[in-house]
Order: sequence, then C-alpha cells, then structure tokens
Amino acid sequence: MQQLASYLSGVWQTGRGRARTIHHAISGEPLWEVTSEGLDMAQARRFAIEHGGKALQAMTFIERSAMLKAVAKHLMELKADFYAISAETGATRGDSWVDIEGGIGTLFTYASQGGRELPDDVLWPEDELIPLSKQGGFAARHVLTSKSGVAVHINAFNFPCWAC
Repeated sequence: MQQLASYLSGVWQTGRGRARTIHHAISGEPLWEVTSEGLDMAQARRFAIEHGGKALQAMTFIERSAMLKAVAKHLMELKADFYAISAETGATRGDSWVDIEGGIGTLFTYASQGGRELPDDVLWPEDELIPLSKQGGFAARHVLTSKSGVAVHINAFNFPCWAC
C-alpha cells in the first residue's frame, strides 16, 4: 500500500513512524497510509523562512497575484483528480464542488483582486502622511510589506481549501 508523501523542505518525503490507514468510505478498501512521525518539522520551518519567505518577500504584489493565478489554473487542470479522490470519501460531485471549484475560484478571485488593487512593488503605502510636529518637520506614513517568519495554518478537516 502506498504511503502518502508530504512536500516538506523542498522535497517529497514520507514519515518513518507508525502509519494510519485511510480507507475508501464506501467499499472499505485500504487506499493509503499516512504519518508525519519522523518528519523534521523544525527544519521545515527553517526552510519556509529561509527559502519560501525570502522568495515571496522579493516578489511584488503583482507578481504574487500572477503566481496565485498560475496555481489556480494548475489546480483547475487537476479538478477531475480531486473529484475522484473526494468520491472515495463518500462525497458526491455536488458535495465536492463547493470545496474543489469553489476553493480554486477563491484563488482566482484573490489573484484578480490583487492584480487590480495592489501596487507593482514590495511596499504598499497605506495612507497619506501623518504630521507628527506642529511645523511639519516630522511626519509618518504606514507602509505595508511582507512579514518575516512563517504562518502555520491549521484547517478544519471539512473545509480543506477555504483558508488559502
């Protein structure tokens, strides 16, 4: 039986610990084994910060929007595969549509909105200058940019793609 791999630290990896079997919801047939035991999560965090974070920080908001659109297009090309996997959970096509095509559609929306509304820069001036002195010698302006670090999203099992 195939163990599902995770894309972690730039490579596909499988865990090396006690695996759990995932069964077909209707037939009961064993489909895959899964485990995260033995995967170096600390290294995954470092890799995310040092490689993924730095790469994203170097991209303009417009470039990020284009990347989201490319991801959405790629996922849409694979939607038949997603429906087949979802059917193995016992879900109907109608059950799956909102998560598969709805979630991919959300990525398209974010990409479109970012491409229209965000600057082609790594900095986004949020507002006008804020005077900090009576004579105007000191002023401030909020500027939005990438955060450092890494975000870990833990998603509900029944909402697999809505927190992208």
